Amino acid sequence: MAEPAMVDRGIQSLIAATNHLKSSLEKSKAIGLALERTSPRPIRADREALVAVGGHINRAVGPAAAVLKVLDAVHGLEKSLLSDPKNDLSGYLAVLKRLEEALRFLGENCGLAIQWLEDIVEYLEDHSVADEKYLSNLKKSLKGLREFQQEKARLDGGLRDAALDKLENEFRRLLKDNSVPLPMAPPLGEQACIAPPQLPVTVIHKLQAVLGRLRANNRLEMCVSIYVEVRSSNVRASLQALDLDYLDISVTEFNDVQSIEGYISQWGNHLEFAVKHLFEAEFKLCGDVFERFGSNVWLDCFSKIAAQAGMLAFLQFGKTVTDSKKDPIKLLKLLDIFTSLNKLRGDFNRLFGGAACVEIQSFTRDIIKKLIDGAAEIFWELLVQVEIQKQIQPPSDGGVPRLVSFVTDYCNKLVGDKYKSTLSQVLLIQKSWRSERFQENQLTVEILRIIKMIEQNMEAWMKAYPDQTLAHFFGMNNHYHLYKSLKGTRIGDQLGDSWLKEHDQYKEYYATVFLRDTWGKLPSHLSREGLILFSGGHATARDLVKKRLKSFNDAFDEMYKKQSTWVVPEKDLRERVCQQIVQAVVPVYRSYMQNYGPLVEKDASSSKYVRYTVVALEKILSSLYIPRPMRYGSFKGTPPSEKLRNDVDLRRTTSAVV
Repeated sequence: MAEPAMVDRGIQSLIAATNHLKSSLEKSKAIGLALERTSPRPIRADREALVAVGGHINRAVGPAAAVLKVLDAVHGLEKSLLSDPKNDLSGYLAVLKRLEEALRFLGENCGLAIQWLEDIVEYLEDHSVADEKYLSNLKKSLKGLREFQQEKARLDGGLRDAALDKLENEFRRLLKDNSVPLPMAPPLGEQACIAPPQLPVTVIHKLQAVLGRLRANNRLEMCVSIYVEVRSSNVRASLQALDLDYLDISVTEFNDVQSIEGYISQWGNHLEFAVKHLFEAEFKLCGDVFERFGSNVWLDCFSKIAAQAGMLAFLQFGKTVTDSKKDPIKLLKLLDIFTSLNKLRGDFNRLFGGAACVEIQSFTRDIIKKLIDGAAEIFWELLVQVEIQKQIQPPSDGGVPRLVSFVTDYCNKLVGDKYKSTLSQVLLIQKSWRSERFQENQLTVEILRIIKMIEQNMEAWMKAYPDQTLAHFFGMNNHYHLYKSLKGTRIGDQLGDSWLKEHDQYKEYYATVFLRDTWGKLPSHLSREGLILFSGGHATARDLVKKRLKSFNDAFDEMYKKQSTWVVPEKDLRERVCQQIVQAVVPVYRSYMQNYGPLVEKDASSSKYVRYTVVALEKILSSLYIPRPMRYGSFKGTPPSEKLRNDVDLRRTTSAVV
């Protein structure tokens, strides 16, 4: 900014030079007239030249006087233009316009006036009208004036630049004082509302007025820079309340997409809020402020705000997810990101569709391509990935392999309301890029192939068990899981009732065989054969009861030990199986103990034969197959057989029954 003192010195120098020249010419004119009246003349000039010099001087001094008058006017504007525009902006702009008009006049006439003056000096010199010393002073003054005039900025001594600097500062002040970060947060799960205009109309009008004067002086680019700086800073401040630190996460900072799964949902909501709420408002505001200067100006301005305020950071996060390790669960996240971007496609095209936003457009296209290619690749590989799992060993606990539970749940999601249409759209686009045709039901067909591959895997896994009992237990679990997971779903509807019923029947079959070959054999150890011939305290009867109780206990303990690590993940199936085991074993045990328990009650070694009360036995059987870490419930990890055998009371015959 030009200092006031410098401005004043510049104008004063110009006025002094002009006054000196004018004074010299006036003296020359007076000398010429005096000489004209005297005779004989002491100088050697022709009489005609002396007669003509007055007219030449009058023609030269007239334009110079007009220029001087305008310079005087410029000097009179100095005080107003060095004041603060904030106090009277419209008045300040009017004064500045007068300065511009004055400088325009000077630019057009100052050179002409100097040329006239130079011509008269040349005339005086050529016709020897004045002495050489006097002419030398005139030439010196004209040379200084010419040099001063050639530097147009010095015509006003820097006053216009100083005024324009003040206007730029006022433009910045108006923006900063009226740009307030929005304290609003996005309504999660709801469409974000579009923000109202963020500057008062009166402020917009002032900004436009300032822009008009600055543009007339080739300073529009600087105004755009100021506007972008202030408004992008304001948008960033508005976004800070959303806690967007996760946008800076890099591919190397997480191992799989699940580690940032929660952020992806946030990202979709935050992006929608930023686009529909903040950038929409900035887009409109740019148009309002710069509307008089053409669409190219305000669209370029908006594109810079979008880039600097964080739009590229939002897109970079999406790209980071596409670049992460390929994983089946990543498919759902890619579809989530695609859905968010697709939902905003109209807004993106309108806000960022111009030539000024080419970087955002390029970034967005790259993400969309990676989303579609990545999602399609994962989907088409699912069948192969499931088939490969056939080679793994089945779970040692006879439960449902993670692959089975994952794939059934996964496939239900893919054809559910949230993902089906999006996945179909993605596959359709990817096929079209390859000039391939995508059938309408191709998604469902592929999903059914995956489910049927799971069936084949289950058959292979059942055959891989060396223990046939565990194989039946596994079959019961997994056929029921398929039945329960797919019944009432779109996949189940496509597979049909007969398919579902078949798996339910398989579950019943394997459950029946399993119970028959395991717990169903326990009651046979409590045979009553040979006991009805003896009276209550007979030694032979007591020995038979001891032997059969020991056989029962050993068989029970062995079976429990073997199956204590087995699990039935589905609670309803687990409760039903445990109930069937209880019904098969406990009534027989209760009856046996009621009838023959007294035979061993008074025996010193009775604890070897009566290890469980009926209640304890029922609790043990009812607590089977619970998945960890809930397996032992209130027993806090102690195996039931160890816990409960210490609670047995053999002092009364009924203690083994209660």
